[in-house]
Amino acid sequence: MIRSKVTTLGGLAAAALVAFSSLPEPAAAQQKFVTIGTGGVTGVYYAVGGAVCRLMNKERAKTGIRCSVESTGGSVFNANAIGTGEQEFGLAQSDVQYNAAKGVGQFKDKPITDLRAVFSVHPEPFTVLARPDIGVTKFEDFKGKRFNIGNPGSGTLASMEELLKQMGWTKADFSLAAELKADEQGTALCDNKIDGFFYGVGHPSAAIQDPTTACSAKLIPLTGKAVDELVKEHPYYAYATIPGGMYANNPNPITTYGVLATLITSAKVPDDVVYNLVKAVFENFDEFKKLHPAFAHLEPAHMIKDGLSAPLHPGAVKYYKEKGWM
Repeated sequence: MIRSKVTTLGGLAAAALVAFSSLPEPAAAQQKFVTIGTGGVTGVYYAVGGAVCRLMNKERAKTGIRCSVESTGGSVFNANAIGTGEQEFGLAQSDVQYNAAKGVGQFKDKPITDLRAVFSVHPEPFTVLARPDIGVTKFEDFKGKRFNIGNPGSGTLASMEELLKQMGWTKADFSLAAELKADEQGTALCDNKIDGFFYGVGHPSAAIQDPTTACSAKLIPLTGKAVDELVKEHPYYAYATIPGGMYANNPNPITTYGVLATLITSAKVPDDVVYNLVKAVFENFDEFKKLHPAFAHLEPAHMIKDGLSAPLHPGAVKYYKEKGWM
């Protein structure tokens, strides 16, 4: 009798197991995973990616989309990774987006035909920092000195090479043309391993704040004939000013030029994924702007057109039309 009862319970358990295994998979197992490629962890790209993912993930129970951020080599790396399908989204300087879409510059004869724009974000003035003890007051003073030009795969390096070419310089004009990552260059400057660096970044930035505070590094203006020609010839460049007093030991405003940070994706990314990303950002826009000081003055009207060379992704267009912005 006891044996019969155990057998019956075992049968019920087996039946329950069969019934459970035939149930549909839980929503979590059906989630889509998307990655946003950014840049160095101290840069604003990483903050942008984190802000977007934070807002997207708030809605993941409804959308089934889970967003994660990856620290990468930067703009050129991200554009290439989107082209190969390794990343769904990435941050890129507006000049790198232009080059990738048109097949020029570092993408000469290799355009990323599936590249699509989502929106632009903050301005990125090209920022030059110098050790305070080397007497540098203008960029030309770095000739023969140790200078960090940016890491391979970064938009910073691509822009630096374009500036050097316009000036008639090469890397050989520096005694050392270092290729350190953005989160390494501030420490190298204060440790007297380099004399200066060039960095395209939104402000305020920890990557600039740390060396200006730690070793009184000085912001150096980027002006002159070469800069004027670059701004005149290229639609993705514009003059910019870094406000005085933003960083320790730098009371005066600094004139320079720069690009816009942009969010890019691929035509292969489904419309609903891109739609849900832009919706998460713009439906929570006040919260988004508070996630980093560089976002404080963003306006949707500019974000959906400025600095965008690749065609807008249809998923983004759908949302912008619903809002009456297009």
